[in-house]
Amino acid sequence: VSELKDVISLEFKAMQSDGILLHREGQNGDHITLELIKGKLSLFINLGDTKVHPSNAQVNITLGSLLDDQHWHSVLIEHFNNQVNFTVDKHTHHFHAKGEFNYLDLDYELSFGGIPMPGKSGTLSRRNFHGCFENIYYNGVNIIDLARRHKSQIYFVGNVSFSCLEPQMVPVTFLSSSSYLALAGTSGKEEIFLSFQFRTWNKEGLLLSSKVHQASDGFLLHLSDGKIKISLHKPGKVLSEITAGN
Repeated sequence: VSELKDVISLEFKAMQSDGILLHREGQNGDHITLELIKGKLSLFINLGDTKVHPSNAQVNITLGSLLDDQHWHSVLIEHFNNQVNFTVDKHTHHFHAKGEFNYLDLDYELSFGGIPMPGKSGTLSRRNFHGCFENIYYNGVNIIDLARRHKSQIYFVGNVSFSCLEPQMVPVTFLSSSSYLALAGTSGKEEIFLSFQFRTWNKEGLLLSSKVHQASDGFLLHLSDGKIKISLHKPGKVLSEITAGN
């Protein structure tokens, strides 16, 4: 379908940090690709012919971060004339293309979750999306509804189901001020990566700590007046603190 105005909207929940969410390619090599790269969403616009469009043959706009957190995130791409609005979770980037951007030859095929012919376009990861989509609309048309009713203009590749499994979260509750969890054998590592979610009514409290010795590095992660503070200790240096959140 060739349109002077395109509006594509969808919601996604990613199980991996990399993958193709959306790809649309024309006969002349022009293409638009929406790709999740290291938890961030990048919109690639390639006008194909660099001789015709030397100043902006390629556009790369990146929005969002940590979008692979297995929560739902929304995307809206609006393209009319030579104006592009790219919105991720209510954060919008407006882009005004110079030249004949409104004549992009993109009436070829629109795919979600991967590229029909891998390697055809110069994207970075080329990985298929692993996760869930909902509310996919292209110019007001409900794509998932067409797919569910097995309409002839839609086809599937690989394993697809019309359900989305929720991750099984197992919480732990500390019932007294003397309760805590300890992980042994982490000393001596050059770097450490930790992630967790928490819920509390208290404005003060120790969330996480490594054993602090006078001769070694250490840290404390704690709530102070409802804000998160991390205190870093290095031997022979002044204790440094970083505050985030509210």
